[in-house]
Amino acid sequence: MWQPRWSSPSICPISDHNLRRSFGGSEINNHIQWLIEHGITAEHIGELIAGLCDRLIADGFPIWRGSISMPSIHPMYGGVSANFVRGGATTIENAEYGSAAVLNFEKTPIYFLLGRGETSGRWNIAKGEGVNDYPQLAEFAHAGGTDHLVSLLEFPKEAALRGVSLSLTSDRPGGFSDDQLAIVAKLFPALGLACYRIAASKTASDILAVYTGAKTSARILAGDIQRGKGGAINAAILLADLRNFTALTEIYQPGEIAGFLNEHFELIGWHVEENSGEILKFMGDSVLAIFPTDAEDPQKACMAALASARNILEANKVLNGQRRNDGGPDIGVDVVLHLGEVFYGNIGARGRLDFTVIGSAVNEASRLEKLCGALGHHLLMSESFAVTCAVANDCLGSFELRGVSKAVNVFKLADMVS
Repeated sequence: MWQPRWSSPSICPISDHNLRRSFGGSEINNHIQWLIEHGITAEHIGELIAGLCDRLIADGFPIWRGSISMPSIHPMYGGVSANFVRGGATTIENAEYGSAAVLNFEKTPIYFLLGRGETSGRWNIAKGEGVNDYPQLAEFAHAGGTDHLVSLLEFPKEAALRGVSLSLTSDRPGGFSDDQLAIVAKLFPALGLACYRIAASKTASDILAVYTGAKTSARILAGDIQRGKGGAINAAILLADLRNFTALTEIYQPGEIAGFLNEHFELIGWHVEENSGEILKFMGDSVLAIFPTDAEDPQKACMAALASARNILEANKVLNGQRRNDGGPDIGVDVVLHLGEVFYGNIGARGRLDFTVIGSAVNEASRLEKLCGALGHHLLMSESFAVTCAVANDCLGSFELRGVSKAVNVFKLADMVS
C-alpha cells in the first residue's frame, strides 16, 4: 500500500488502529467509491477536486484551498491545474509554454519534492515555513493560510503523463491533524487513478484534434476509423500555397524555414477556423482546408471561405511588413477557392490512415493554384465557387488544367488588385 514520505520529520502517518478509531473505514471506502465513480464519468479534474474537498470539509477537514496539477501532452500547454477555494468557484488553468506558471515552476513546493524524490511534504506556513522560498506560500500566509500539504503520485510507465499532485491548504490554527493527513494518504491513490483516466481521455481527444482538426477528430473518436469508411460531401475548398517558398530553403537554415512556415500557417489556420472551416492537411508549404456546405445554403460556406481568404491575404501583408523590418524575406501566399463534391474519410494503408478529402474537386483546386503566379493574382476562384458565392467578380478566361478533361473558367474578385 502506498504511504507518503513526509519531508517534515515531525509529521508521520498514524497507525491503522488509530485511523479506524478516528475515522471509520466505511467513510474512507465511501470516499474511494465516490472517486472511482466520478473518475469514470467526470469531464475534467476540476470536478474531482471540488467534490472531494466538499466531502472532506463536511467531515470536518479544515480545507481552505485545494488543487490538482498534472502535466499536459499538448503543443501549447505544459500542464493543467484545477483550483478549489472554499465558498468560491473551482477554476481550470492551462499553463502555456513560456507563461509565468511554467517559468516559475522551480519556485514551487512540487518542484522541491520532485528534486528530493519525496512523495509528500508539509509546510507550517503559520510559522513561516516555505514563505521565503515559495511565492505561492507567501500569498497564502498573507491571506491567512496556516498549513500546506502536497502529495505526489507517479505514473511510472507514462512518458509525458508522469503523475499527479494534490495540494491542500488550511486556514485553521494548527492546520491539519495527523489523522487527517493519514486519511488523505489513504484516498490519494484512488484520486490519482481517477485523474489518470480523465487526463488520458482528454489527451487522446486534444492531440487527435491538434493533428486532424476538431470536426475530423470527433468523427474518428466516434468510431469512423476503418479504411475506406467515409462518404461524399459538398464543400468549399480553400487551398493556400506560399509563393516561391522552395527557393528560400537554399538561403535559410532549416530552423529558420520551419519558423517561417509556422508564422504563415498560424495566420492561415486562425482565419480558417474563425470562419468555421477546418484545416485537413499541411502539405509542405501548402494548406488544404474545407468548409462543408449546407445542402440548402451552399452560399454560406462559400462566403465563409471567401472571408477567410481575404483575411489571410491581409494578415500575410502585415506579417511580411513586420518581417521586412527585421531584414527577413517577403513571402507571398496564393489562395484558390473551389466548390465541389469530395470524398471525406479514411484513406491509406491498413495500419496507417489519413482522414482527409480526395476527388476531382481537390485535384482541380490544386491545378488552379498553379495559375496564380502565371496570372499575377494571389486569389483565384473556380466558376462553381464564383457563381455560388455571388460576389462581384471578373472572368480571367478559360484555361486548360493538367489532368482535367475540359477547360475551366477562372475568376478573380472585381474589387481586388493583383
